Amino acid sequence: MILIIFKEKKIKFPQKSYDDLFNCIENNLRELGYGDVAVNKKMKDFNKVFYDILLKVNTGGMELKINKKLVLKYFEEFNDLNIDKYELFAQYFLKFYHFCFELRHETMIEEVIKFKV
Repeated sequence: MILIIFKEKKIKFPQKSYDDLFNCIENNLRELGYGDVAVNKKMKDFNKVFYDILLKVNTGGMELKINKKLVLKYFEEFNDLNIDKYELFAQYFLKFYHFCFELRHETMIEEVIKFKV
């Protein structure tokens, strides 16, 4: 969501924050016991998913439209749940998006921990 907001506000996302994000994911995979080859494969897969989501999320300023097909593609557990669970999921991300959109971009990453549903 944070990257989408930066894109909407036409502000360049700091490269260091981007690198730190993926370094954390990589380190967590290693802590889970994955080896070098498996980590590289997983990171490639995560990168594809990340950009698929980033490019397919429909936004327009303060508006965010959750793409249900995209959610069901990556969160298969929603296929077996009733529509109410999906709606709660969508509402959570809409509220998070609006919360983050109001934050100043200089402090957004630090302030995001204050989000309450």
